[in-house]
Amino acid sequence: MVTYIVRRLVTAVLILFGASFVVYQLTALSGDPLEDLRASNAPNREQLIQARTELLDLNTPAPLRYFGWLAGAAKCLIPFAATCDLGASIQGEAVTTSLARAMGNTITLVTTATVLAIIIGISLGIITALRQYSGLDYGVTFMSFLFFSLPIFWLAVLLKEFGAIGFNNFLADPDIPGSTIIVVAIASGLIWALFASRSWKRKGIAFVLGAVVAAVLLFVLDLVDWFSKPGLGPIIILVTGVGIAFGVVLLTAGLRNRKALFSALIMVALGLVAYYVVNPILNAATAWMIVVFAIVTVLVGLAVGYLMGGYDRGQSMRAAALTGLLMGFLIVVDRFMVTWPSYVSNPRVRGRPIATVGAETPGLDGTFWVNGLDTFTHLLLPTLALLLASLASYSRYSRASMLEIMNMDYIRTARAKGLSERTVVTRHAFRNALIPLATLVAFDIGALIGGAIITEQVFAFAGMGQLFVQALQRTDPDPIMGFFLVAGILALVFNLVADIVYSFLDPRVRVKA
Repeated sequence: MVTYIVRRLVTAVLILFGASFVVYQLTALSGDPLEDLRASNAPNREQLIQARTELLDLNTPAPLRYFGWLAGAAKCLIPFAATCDLGASIQGEAVTTSLARAMGNTITLVTTATVLAIIIGISLGIITALRQYSGLDYGVTFMSFLFFSLPIFWLAVLLKEFGAIGFNNFLADPDIPGSTIIVVAIASGLIWALFASRSWKRKGIAFVLGAVVAAVLLFVLDLVDWFSKPGLGPIIILVTGVGIAFGVVLLTAGLRNRKALFSALIMVALGLVAYYVVNPILNAATAWMIVVFAIVTVLVGLAVGYLMGGYDRGQSMRAAALTGLLMGFLIVVDRFMVTWPSYVSNPRVRGRPIATVGAETPGLDGTFWVNGLDTFTHLLLPTLALLLASLASYSRYSRASMLEIMNMDYIRTARAKGLSERTVVTRHAFRNALIPLATLVAFDIGALIGGAIITEQVFAFAGMGQLFVQALQRTDPDPIMGFFLVAGILALVFNLVADIVYSFLDPRVRVKA
């Protein structure tokens, strides 16, 4: 394994070396970095041209200039030396500075979109595979291909129009008309009916139940003015937590494992107590404080599951830890909701919280919760655009992989041995269905970074995509090379990770040198 990784890393370095040389020469041939100054009427035009020529070393031929850039880039490999030099833009700003600022925003955006696409897409794919040729299967297939076929720039514009401008107008006077309640109720009923079994009687019951629940929920939210002053509160957290506990136990251990179920319910009770105990401390919350609380929650869940025991302590520990973590997530979400009115009323936000441009609100000074909401509102629409565009591939690949696995001999053998359907799906089929997706995830990382160029342009998101486009328009070689270096390294690294993940997902695969 070690020899294989070393060989792949050496190959990656050679690929980066050759590709970066080609890209650098193409960038140098694509235009003149002095074009704007040559057309300028400034009295000191010659001095400005001379200064930029010296800054970018334009008197040196491009092939030789590349090796100067490469020498500076090689310094980035020296840890803790602070000597990384990727050149400077035509404005004189160091590329490492602008790249670090842009890279943080883009990686946050791409990571969020990728994680959500993987979780939602794989879940939908597996569910539709288990419900093959049902209404749910056809509905998910239609929506997946619909979003996949839409140009991402048009999808982003639609999100800006209806997800930001329209919703911000609604928040100015959050009154839900009766016609909207009826439409949402019908849509909710149809979704519930899709998830119901193939019996028309059960589909009808699910439709009525889903429509009634949605209508009552919207009516109550409108009555209590929830959209202006949102929040979960202890009752909703308790009810949701109990549902989470049953769901987690159902997936990880099965409801017959009473010890695991009791462990999860104990974590729900502890989470409700923590809601009152931790809330005053959260007034001065920081990101590290939230991380520490999450770690403590997981440790407490593991301890509760271990003390509860049972015939499989591992199942109880996993169920309790995951339930506790999700309860903590509900408490954090509730705190963000409580902070929502103060964020919306902030003079910098001006009552229009869902952002259409930028990565942050300029000049906003607030608490951890206010700044967190600001990050969320700026990430919301670009993340949705990338998520909807990449959702189809994950759902379709996972569906096809799951269908293939479910028809294999060892699945029939597992059923013949008397194993429950949950055990067959989660322990035997699910893991093997993930194997083809490992490669897809690796390639999708690079594709999302490329797709983020268009998305960031539409939303004026200050990330690597915008940095690349602006540098390309100015024929600015060093920022272009900085973008290429990061994108190339990520693509090569994630392909290596995909190969290694293969060996963990499938013991039959052995990575050899």
